[in-house]
Amino acid sequence: MRDDDLRLVLYSHDRGGQGHARRNLALAGALARQLPVLTGRRAAGVLLTGADVAASGAWPEGFDQVVLPGGGQDADGRVPDGPAVSAARVRSEMVDAVLTDVRPHLVVVDGRPWGPDRELLEPLLRLRAGSPGTVVVLGLPEVLGESWAAAPEWVAPEDVGLLQEAYDQIWVYGDPAVHDPLSTGEIPAALAGLVRCTGYLTAGAAPGRRTAGGGAPHVLTLAGTGPEGSQLALAAARTRVPHGHRHVLVTGPGMPAEHAAQVRAAAVPGTLVLTGLPGLPGLPDALAEVADAAAVVSSGGYGPVAEILGTDAPALVVPQAGAGPEQLARARALQGHGAVDVLTPDSLTGAALGGWLHRVVGTVRPRGHLALDGLRVAPALAACLLPGPCPEDSSELVLAGLNA
Repeated sequence: MRDDDLRLVLYSHDRGGQGHARRNLALAGALARQLPVLTGRRAAGVLLTGADVAASGAWPEGFDQVVLPGGGQDADGRVPDGPAVSAARVRSEMVDAVLTDVRPHLVVVDGRPWGPDRELLEPLLRLRAGSPGTVVVLGLPEVLGESWAAAPEWVAPEDVGLLQEAYDQIWVYGDPAVHDPLSTGEIPAALAGLVRCTGYLTAGAAPGRRTAGGGAPHVLTLAGTGPEGSQLALAAARTRVPHGHRHVLVTGPGMPAEHAAQVRAAAVPGTLVLTGLPGLPGLPDALAEVADAAAVVSSGGYGPVAEILGTDAPALVVPQAGAGPEQLARARALQGHGAVDVLTPDSLTGAALGGWLHRVVGTVRPRGHLALDGLRVAPALAACLLPGPCPEDSSELVLAGLNA
């Protein structure tokens, strides 16, 4: 990093898979592209992650990655047994070392404000004491749900004052007209003054990208990881898709090899089974896959849903119940605004998927009525938080976040 760079640290934990890290990777790319335009200074920094995402798409110029050890979940969504106290201490010390070394102008924390096992709490409070000019932002998906509100890593009533001390803003990566976590109580009312709604972090697919469909008509399934990802993948593998279409079925990168083998064995002719997106050699990112598909079936995680919203492909969301109520709440909210269709896991069969595909192939699902410009609004918010006057080009986008 150069002396005149805007120095950034983006932190994401690994509980729940790579979604947090990939969200920060997309945000880092947007900040790297737009902050120089908005502020006249290059943005550089560190992605501090619990999951290695170096192969997960285009890497932002000027950014390094530091991967924290341990603490993640296995393919079934369980936290492995191990010396949790020791691992938490090591992770906390690594976070502290990165913050001390980088001396960031901006820190963005994705998800839990204190991280797993409160590993962020002491480093953030030390940063506040030693570098009061550093801007610290908490980034949240638009749906938190009951499991978030009850989690020890979230905001207990006695922690509200501590969060107000540690954070300057809370960015909610969604459209409050679709789902507003303030009105539902998922975010405590006492924090309302910190909240800015950015819109969904939807990049939109780059034109002309080569996809797994090879330009031929095809439908796409993004099955996810864990037991329910395997359930969706098996049902999709047995699905008879519309005539003249191939079926590209993508299993989650963490799906156990034996589950992936079962999916391949069950696949009907015309089904191409791939493991993991993005990051496959020679294969473009999932956004390009979604945009190129005649229809998409997906789990209800934030990442794949945001990718879908950036296209006009018809989409069927199959929420994973094991992920808590969040995926179903997200899917139902978007269904209520005409953005997706929903199939609950208890109704999941190959016949149900095939029937939906035959109904929607050849149609489009416009989504321009949703707030989808989070990757423009968030850098504008950052530019106005950083030293110097709020850039004129940012004002309208910042007001959009304030008024959401």
